[in-house]
Amino acid sequence: MMATSKNAKLTLRNPLSSVFTGRFLVSKGWTRNWPFILYLSLLALIMIASSHSADQKVHEIARLRSEMKELNSEFIDTRSRLMLESMESKVVQRASQLGLETSEHPPVKLKAAE
Repeated sequence: MMATSKNAKLTLRNPLSSVFTGRFLVSKGWTRNWPFILYLSLLALIMIASSHSADQKVHEIARLRSEMKELNSEFIDTRSRLMLESMESKVVQRASQLGLETSEHPPVKLKAAE
């Protein structure tokens, strides 16, 4: 019983130690390990590229949100200034600067003869 558990520990430890030390790369059967290593490397590169792409998108979204808030506040400011400038008192004041006066009589409706 004791020998089988000791052998199991050695076989488990030996592959792990060869992976951590890199001995499996130069062992007799190293050629069968390379496709798996290349596969893992490709997966790691894909994961890094995906993470980088996600980070870029997060930064772009944050920039666009900031720009949207700025444009929204500019729109509100412009709309409020337009409302103030289009008030009747402001229009009358600007018209008087041009020498125009408000009419005392209401406008007359013209009807076309049939």
